[in-house]
Amino acid sequence: MMEPLLKVRQLSKSYGSRIGCENVSFDMYPGEVLCVVGESGSGKSTLLNTLALRTPADAGSLQYATTQGDWLDLLTLSEPRRRMLMRTEWGFVEQNPRDGLRAAVSAGANIGEPLMAVGARHYGQIRDTAAQWMGRVELDTTRIDELPAAFSGGMQQRLQIARNLVTNPRLVFMDEPTAGLDVSVQARLLDLLRTLTSQLHLSALVVTHDIGVARLLAHRLMVMQHGQVVEAGLTDQVLDDPQHPYTQLLVSSVLPV
Repeated sequence: MMEPLLKVRQLSKSYGSRIGCENVSFDMYPGEVLCVVGESGSGKSTLLNTLALRTPADAGSLQYATTQGDWLDLLTLSEPRRRMLMRTEWGFVEQNPRDGLRAAVSAGANIGEPLMAVGARHYGQIRDTAAQWMGRVELDTTRIDELPAAFSGGMQQRLQIARNLVTNPRLVFMDEPTAGLDVSVQARLLDLLRTLTSQLHLSALVVTHDIGVARLLAHRLMVMQHGQVVEAGLTDQVLDDPQHPYTQLLVSSVLPV
């Protein structure tokens, strides 16, 4: 049996009397794409930010398997160790790409900066790698010196994805990565994400309100309502034969999301 990459047990986070997520437990495996779906306010974004250590958990346990095979207790991690983890083994793709890019530096520099953060110093090699990644996410490499503002929203999202993947992380968190994009741009981006996660054997935890995104991307699906996971399983099984009434509503598009 393959060992999990991430072990989540009874994870909870609340904001005063409002529950963000409550008693969430699951394992995540290397190379797996796991989507968390639910309407606005279901707790999926709170769960994402708690897992990514952007928001402190109130209770539960969160363990991560390091490249050395040791289990790291993420909830007791020091801030310097957390930052190192985000630079080397994790990535975070923001819903709004402008939040995940540096506006004042070029496209190439946005991709190259994470390499410098892990020790790369040869300018020519960094620039070559940035150009290679621009090509890999289907951006025109001749635009390597242009600022992010010169790119469309879909292109900015591709640029942010390249910035996150250039250091070959093992786990990437994605917050509604296709939200706000028109249908054709969204479809191309989903194809790209599916290709990259497969090629890189990348684990990705994706939050989305869009069942179509989940069906295209995810190996497994978790459905959240009122801060709790109400149904989980293989994506096709959950979507083709939903058991929980909330999932049934979500799949039938009766429920606005």
